Amino acid sequence: MSFTISGGVQIAGGSIVISPGGSPTPSGGSFQGSNFGYSSGGFAPVGALNTIDKFPFSSDDNATDVGDLTVARDYVSGQSSTVSGYTSGGSGANPPIDKFPFASDGNATDVGDLTVNRYSSAGQSSSVSGYTSGGRGDNFEDIIDKFPFASDGNATDVGDLTQIRYTSAGQSSTTSGYTSGGINGPRLNTIDKFPFSSDANATDVGDLTLARDSGAGQSSTSSGYTSGGSPGSGDIIDKFPFASDSNATDVGDLSVGRYGIGGQSSTQSGYTSGGYDGSNFVNTIDKFPFASDGNATDVGNLTKTTWYGTGQQY
Repeated sequence: MSFTISGGVQIAGGSIVISPGGSPTPSGGSFQGSNFGYSSGGFAPVGALNTIDKFPFSSDDNATDVGDLTVARDYVSGQSSTVSGYTSGGSGANPPIDKFPFASDGNATDVGDLTVNRYSSAGQSSSVSGYTSGGRGDNFEDIIDKFPFASDGNATDVGDLTQIRYTSAGQSSTTSGYTSGGINGPRLNTIDKFPFSSDANATDVGDLTLARDSGAGQSSTSSGYTSGGSPGSGDIIDKFPFASDSNATDVGDLSVGRYGIGGQSSTQSGYTSGGYDGSNFVNTIDKFPFASDGNATDVGNLTKTTWYGTGQQY
């Protein structure tokens, strides 16, 4: 957890930054970043990707290729600690939990395994652990897996979602993980919530405005967002509150409707990267504001057109 004193002092990861003017406000945890967004894995017309892309939050700009995953794969989920990005699961044989550093550009290392090999899971991040929820392997899954950030190790099964589902979007508050939408035959509009403080099953706390799958998840300090998705080439940006259990509201549109997209969160904005618009793979990086409800704008491009990659942030 870091704190920003607008017009005063920012304390984040042990460093202090002086800036002009304001009052203390929380600036998120590992589920938000101040510096860079990442897009890892995915699928392009040439096949599954091992690419790790990085793009800046401080300016609108294209991504650069900064490393490789240990295994090329798509349908992956993403998690972030304060020092590393994680890419878990995915298509292919025995896809691992990969970790790559934020401090320097470099390749990922294999640091563990999920309890069940699966793809199309949702990713969440607490301050100390990464979570992978739902997905599809030999069976549709409702498993909530947890793995530690402090040490490299395998995940453990710590609970269940309210429904089996895959291609859901993941969001995180400081206290809870959320899994929204997805598919288990029919498309779902369910928003599930599970606690970070204890290992427990999820509860159904609300609905999206539209049942859909393959959208991206973003998180401000007060709200979760589900953007894009299928059916069609969806462009809806939904927002739901963390402070109370409630349904989502439609607060804007992406610049290009699409599904199979990655999601990233800075302290000020939500980002979506890549996807498929119904006719073409795209490399678009969209940005929408947290401070006010509004549409997304196209602010850059990934290095490759990417479908079913995942996002991390630093």
